[in-house]
Amino acid sequence: MSQELLQQSLSVGGPHHFLTQCVGVWEGTARTWFEPDKVADESPISGTFRSVLDGRFVVHEYTSAMGGKPLTGMATLGYHLDGRRFTMGWVDTFHVGTDLMTLQGEAGVSDRFSVLGSYSAGEQSPRWGWRIDMSRTGPDALVITHFNIEPGEAPQKAIEIQYRRRG
Repeated sequence: MSQELLQQSLSVGGPHHFLTQCVGVWEGTARTWFEPDKVADESPISGTFRSVLDGRFVVHEYTSAMGGKPLTGMATLGYHLDGRRFTMGWVDTFHVGTDLMTLQGEAGVSDRFSVLGSYSAGEQSPRWGWRIDMSRTGPDALVITHFNIEPGEAPQKAIEIQYRRRG
């Protein structure tokens, strides 16, 4: 990776620029579904996005709740310049247990964040898919949507975070 390529990516319209536009303090609502069309939980969420390693990555740290119990997590988001794809590593205290979920996006896509990973649903089960889409719906609005993907089935909305920038 060259410094010149990174600087281009950090400029307006570049994938790293897309990520750095999320840097700040956010608050909002997190909704969780375990079955289609039935919200299982709705809780306040607060989070921060901060740029690290000279703009190469953005770290998202957040706190919320699930069923009244505290929930914390963090994700490192990046864009792999050589592979031309978004990448993410995600951990939290509810969804991924003691695993580190790694997710990757489509090659060549730099104007939206969408990554796909997988997780174990048990020793005798095939891995399930997990997709995370992130879009800025305004300068101070951010939506992060997670989809659970049962093998052979269509993606089902699992989590939706509606953030508003807090200063």
